[in-house]
Amino acid sequence: MIRKTILAAVTTTALAGAIYPATASADLGTPPPCVKVSDLTGPTFEVKQCGVSDVDQFRAGLENNGNAYCGPTSLYNVMHYWSHVQKAPIGWVTTRVGNLEPKDQADYNVITNSIGRIGVDAKYDGGTKMGNLRTAWNIATKPARDAGWSTADGNISSATSADFAGDLAKRLNQGPVQLVYGRYKAGPQAGSLQRNGGHIVTVVSAKGTFNGTTMQLKLADPGRAGDHGQDGYLNTQSAYESLDVTLERKNIWEYVPVADDENTPEDESVQPGTYRFVQRWELTGPRYVGTTRQMVETFNWFAMAKPVG
Repeated sequence: MIRKTILAAVTTTALAGAIYPATASADLGTPPPCVKVSDLTGPTFEVKQCGVSDVDQFRAGLENNGNAYCGPTSLYNVMHYWSHVQKAPIGWVTTRVGNLEPKDQADYNVITNSIGRIGVDAKYDGGTKMGNLRTAWNIATKPARDAGWSTADGNISSATSADFAGDLAKRLNQGPVQLVYGRYKAGPQAGSLQRNGGHIVTVVSAKGTFNGTTMQLKLADPGRAGDHGQDGYLNTQSAYESLDVTLERKNIWEYVPVADDENTPEDESVQPGTYRFVQRWELTGPRYVGTTRQMVETFNWFAMAKPVG
């Protein structure tokens, strides 16, 4: 069990408010009713992946009951797709993701341990960073490369991509992507915004326009389960759900405080921060209502190819 308590850049908080009824999702899993969609002909796109799990991050056995394990859990959903749909050998030592079924209670503890292992490989320290999660991906996919598979991964930022919506659609067409949004509050100066934590989810479908300013996504969100807070929720897997959200392109004036360098005697955090204009995609949806604004920052993409011959 991991017991570090240092706060990191990416965390998720316990959900408040009403308990939502758990409903099975027709947009996840195989066999049908889920139907894969792959339309990139332009000027619009529509992409949907089937066979993506919707694993819960809130679990007994993880630090703070998994409160900040959105990164490892959303990556497990990606691994589930490649293991169950594409039949890639992914895992650690004798554990293989393809042999585990999140809906089977008998596999619950092994999946919890697997999420914990991803956290270790991603240098979890109260949260995880997107680059470290790609390192965890490369560790877990080593059995596939040893068997002749090829693997690839990368990250695309909303701040630098010329067509963030189109890039997301093209990468999602290869397999599910891992998306991070920041929770932004009002900054020190009027009109500015400041990041105040974040959350990581798995994207399973996208619909929009190339070079557009809006798009619709469906998410497997490890932090939003229909049974959250109910008796036994930390020891059982909730029903799969795909959550509808809209992303809209925004140019925001962001305040960036100075982070303290632990290797120096000075406290750099007392120094004045900086301001910048940066492009983000504001995320809204029925299950994403709160006191902060949710701004999508980057996504991790992953790809695999079977051995030739």
